[in-house]
Amino acid sequence: MASEPGGFTAYIQHHLTFLSLPRVSHSGFWTWSINVDSITVSLVLGVIFCLWFWLKARKATSGVPSRGQAFVEIVLEFVDGQVKDVFHGDRRVIGPLALTVFVWVFLMNFMDLLPVDLIPLIAEKCGLGHFRPVPTADINTTFAMSITVFLLMIFYSFKAKGFGGYMHEMFTAPFGKNPLLWIPNFALNLVELVSKPVSLAMRLFGNMYAGELVFILIAGLFSAGGVALYSLGLVGYTIWGLFHILIISIQAFIFMVLTVVYISMAQEHH
Repeated sequence: MASEPGGFTAYIQHHLTFLSLPRVSHSGFWTWSINVDSITVSLVLGVIFCLWFWLKARKATSGVPSRGQAFVEIVLEFVDGQVKDVFHGDRRVIGPLALTVFVWVFLMNFMDLLPVDLIPLIAEKCGLGHFRPVPTADINTTFAMSITVFLLMIFYSFKAKGFGGYMHEMFTAPFGKNPLLWIPNFALNLVELVSKPVSLAMRLFGNMYAGELVFILIAGLFSAGGVALYSLGLVGYTIWGLFHILIISIQAFIFMVLTVVYISMAQEHH
């Protein structure tokens, strides 16, 4: 596809363009659009994850487990172990939340391992001009997840400390209760609070966007001309793909752990 009119630059732009609904302008100041591809893929993967684990739980036996059941049990035990180490409290909500975050983010990241031209080619055959299959390479997706974590942080802060206790902490920690320090305390706590969802979203987005871009650049060598470039692209694609398996797993793990850590910190009293 890199040999199409427009050359390699057009090839990259095509693969980095979302399938979006028409942009809506508000007073000419800002516009917004809905990235249909990111929403569709993330929802489909979420349904697949829920259905997969539900079926395995429904068919679970106390005897020798099947390979599928054994794999699900390994994932459950791994996630539960991480939650136990970080969150010291009622895990009835945090445990399933951590499991959902880990598996869902991993599945969305895993879409980056599909051949670069596969999904866009299928989309083109269906009459769609663009389709990006990696939801976590869309900053809107990562911020949507991090904002959800942010809201959970606020909820658990209010639950553990009450509204008055939380506001008291925001204005008196860490420098003290002197009224002259209320504004510095609040400003510092606000920056710390906002930086958590921002860093959570940007870290995942940055790694997945960079990985997607590297795959696109390597794929461009396939049709750049010559056996040497094709062979170089094939080797590079294979090596980067194997390395990227580690990246997508680590990013899913980090997002899960930080989600639990941030919620656990929200319950702590200063």
